[in-house]
Amino acid sequence: MRRNKHIGFKHLSIVSTILIVLCLTIALFILQSLRTNNDIDNTYAVGEAIDSLNHVYVFYNGEIAHVKERNTSPDGYNIGLKWQCVEFVKRYYYVHFNHLMPDATGNAKDIFNTDLPDASYNVSRALVQYTNASVMAPAVDDILVFDGHLGNKYGHIAIISKVYDDKIEIIQQNAGPDAPSREEIKMLLVDGKWKVMNRRVLGWMRIE
Repeated sequence: MRRNKHIGFKHLSIVSTILIVLCLTIALFILQSLRTNNDIDNTYAVGEAIDSLNHVYVFYNGEIAHVKERNTSPDGYNIGLKWQCVEFVKRYYYVHFNHLMPDATGNAKDIFNTDLPDASYNVSRALVQYTNASVMAPAVDDILVFDGHLGNKYGHIAIISKVYDDKIEIIQQNAGPDAPSREEIKMLLVDGKWKVMNRRVLGWMRIE
């Protein structure tokens, strides 16, 4: 009987240890999702330009949840909330391509329609979208869409600024108060399909 109790306590101790490790792992994942290894100087003022692509600026937003006001074009197009990630992407496409999304609403992850198959035309966004992984490789100026997660249920969105053989570079707005405006993500060709090696990437979108 004593031996059985000892085994039971030992088993309980192992289970407790596993639960603690699991909780710490989840906490670390959330922390890493909110920060990157390449922190920026967060002494920027909200609304200050910190980067640009093709003369379209990325503005510093401070805390991710901060919202100043809605940005609209002179003709009334809904560009987005200043200075959220969606605002930069839609402003980039509006300025650089003169592109207007028929449906200009929605959070970052909602820009990508997960019900569509790979290489489909997304009517509501007037863009062709490619699922991660796809037969079509990402290209410069594509929109990269991230799904939501525990730390950010709305998702994230960015512009692909460079493409290499084994990685891509993105430019982004409002990735976090200490996060850089540029980030590189590994990319692989697996079984004839291009895969961006971040499990939250839903896919990429472009004008065709």
